[in-house]
Amino acid sequence: MHRRNRVPAPHDAQIGPHPVTLTPPDESSTAPERRPLTIVIAADTFAPDVNGGARFTERLAAGLAARGHDVHVVTPSVGHRNHGVFTEHIEGQDLTVHRLPGWRWPPHDWLRFALPWMAKHYSRRILDKVDADVVHSQSHIVIGRALTRIANQRGIPVVATNHIMADNILDFTLLPKFLYDVFLKVAWADAARTFAMSRAVTTPTRKAKEFLETTIDITGVVPISCGIDKRNYTPDLTARPVRTRVLFVGRLTTEKHVEVTLGAIAKLVPELDVQFEIVGGGDQRKNLEQATQRLGLTERVTFRGRVSEEDLRAAYTRADVFVISSVAELQSIATMEAMASGLPVIAANAVALPHLVHDGENGYLFEPGDVDELAEKIRTVLTADQAEYSRMQQASLDGVEMHDIDRTLDTFEKLYRGEPLDG
Repeated sequence: MHRRNRVPAPHDAQIGPHPVTLTPPDESSTAPERRPLTIVIAADTFAPDVNGGARFTERLAAGLAARGHDVHVVTPSVGHRNHGVFTEHIEGQDLTVHRLPGWRWPPHDWLRFALPWMAKHYSRRILDKVDADVVHSQSHIVIGRALTRIANQRGIPVVATNHIMADNILDFTLLPKFLYDVFLKVAWADAARTFAMSRAVTTPTRKAKEFLETTIDITGVVPISCGIDKRNYTPDLTARPVRTRVLFVGRLTTEKHVEVTLGAIAKLVPELDVQFEIVGGGDQRKNLEQATQRLGLTERVTFRGRVSEEDLRAAYTRADVFVISSVAELQSIATMEAMASGLPVIAANAVALPHLVHDGENGYLFEPGDVDELAEKIRTVLTADQAEYSRMQQASLDGVEMHDIDRTLDTFEKLYRGEPLDG
């Protein structure tokens, strides 16, 4: 099959005994064409999944389609018999979605996967039919791994984005704990081999970049925010005589540590009339409901489960403070959504959250797991005078500006075309 000329890669990548080095292309090279691109996105998680990686992939794919690019998403099907090629309406855009036979992973509440050998088979078939200019892998697990290898064999450039901390999936491997270190070593070694086939490797934050470069001896990882369209959110900047509403949005899994927030709220009652709204589902919901009962908070905690985008945005608007106790965020789209909604944020001082929450400016940081400190920070925000509360609201709105989705799309378009990045 005849293929268009490939755009040149902007750097040579070598992983193994030598770290990756990112270097810009020759300044004298001819400027790449500005025609629309055909982009194949490999996504081991995608709609209807609700998690940061899936949400980012949806927004990226829809944003690129809105700019006129031909976008194809490759992801597992919901039910292994429901595979095929579909037109799906995502974030206001019609996308071509190639759903590979997907299988549920029983230990996890939503995780689906494609069998590795089938992922390679379908990757070949898709790249036979789709004249791709670039493949963008959203993980180094199954589909991302397969498409990267087939694209590499065919001379199709690959951009890889890492949303994963391998430690976060240990609870769902069914491995005994004494094998955890072996699993992590093997997983990151495979990631290194996959990233070595990529034109560029990106991750959402500088902290995540440092983590990845330290973990697998790779350099030149490009931090690119997942991005957010703040126009979709409605801050309520009117004065509120009483503040009571605490919000958390995200998957209810162990690394989110929602039980820490529950413990902090229990310490504030009955001094403060606190109401805690939890939006999202996950394998820990039953445990958290039981903890709510033990703490005597049944009348004060509402589990919303998964909600529509409209209801999610309404939850942000009516809340008074966003609290996230997670210790495993490579960025946290939910925190950015809260900031775009004009909410002060209280976050665990862990991984990437300090890049979003600046202590004493748009909210507060607390030592991970410290229930007493978190309770005190919640009290501080809920009882702040109006001038101080409004100052924190505005700081959140100002802080989210740098995460505008258009900047994210601009940067990825440059990587796809092999153009040097600004700065």
